[in-house]
Amino acid sequence: MNIFKGFVIKEFIHIFRDYRTMVILFGIPLVQLLLFGFVIKSEIKDADIAIYDQAKDNHSKRITNKLLSSGYFRLDKDLDNYDGIHQAFREGKVKLVIIFEQNFSEKLEKTGNANVQILADASEPNTANLLVSYSNAILSSYIKDLNSTSKMPYNIITEIRMEYNPELKSVYMFVPGIMALLLMLISAMMTSISITKEKEMGTMEVLLASPIKPFVITAGKVVPYIFLSIINVLIILSISYYVFDVPIKGSLFLLVSVCILFILTALSLGILISTVTNSQQVAMMISLVALMLPSILLSGFIFPIENMPIVLQYLCQLMPPRWFIEIIRNIMLKGVSFSFIWKETCVLFIMMIVFNLLSIKKFKIRLE
Repeated sequence: MNIFKGFVIKEFIHIFRDYRTMVILFGIPLVQLLLFGFVIKSEIKDADIAIYDQAKDNHSKRITNKLLSSGYFRLDKDLDNYDGIHQAFREGKVKLVIIFEQNFSEKLEKTGNANVQILADASEPNTANLLVSYSNAILSSYIKDLNSTSKMPYNIITEIRMEYNPELKSVYMFVPGIMALLLMLISAMMTSISITKEKEMGTMEVLLASPIKPFVITAGKVVPYIFLSIINVLIILSISYYVFDVPIKGSLFLLVSVCILFILTALSLGILISTVTNSQQVAMMISLVALMLPSILLSGFIFPIENMPIVLQYLCQLMPPRWFIEIIRNIMLKGVSFSFIWKETCVLFIMMIVFNLLSIKKFKIRLE
């Protein structure tokens, strides 16, 4: 019994001394619990909306104040013409547009009926449904309060239109996210594992001792994954277009170009992971924990970024898939040109440069 007790104590000591084991046992579950707890929320707060108020009268202003004071909405644009609506949607920030007809108060008080049009960006169907439900509930609440103090029954007739995805197909939301997830895992994880495999087997030392320059070695490892990833992009786009009827309204050349930029960014991240690890197991663990979970949770793929705490919203800005998914949705569903996505594209390009510079800095000519 004493021998068994001593053996158990020895195992505990070994576990507590190994920081990697402690991270796996306690760090990863804690991070996952906090991420899922803060990210997975059904409600939406402070969604950016635009209002096109053609009446600018008593009731339209009171309804606008009620919408903005609810906590669900935040005014991003006060439009003065109809043409600005699609411009606002294409810029990507506005999720909902409320349109009040002309002489709104006059029609409501004289006939008992007035019209409000609600346009939602349905490239994210779940978010669009929620925001439309919130706005309808607020309009119903306003009419209920108005009817409680009036003898004449009032009614607001709402016309709802879902832009870019009128049938609210969930596949419109999933295709860009799946593309980002697959490209990130294939490009980053496979590259990092491929290079660390050479380290583990000892063949990397042979390669570094040869006349071949380190850049040529790394490039030789990376180039096959570039072509394989491009083939994956073409397969995903073909299936989404011909099987799931997901439209490609924008330039196909621009779409593929952005995909190649994202592939290069992911490959750069994979090279960076390989420079700080010496085993395939560690490289795979880092790739799965640091790439897969954030790609799902912190990219806007499934859960709207606006729902998250401020700290996580800032963290989302550091995730390459967050920018890639936004670009792909805008090109495929909204048909935008480069002038609408140049900021997001520049962010991806800068990330690729930073990852490459860090990889060069950490690359070791001699293996320990």
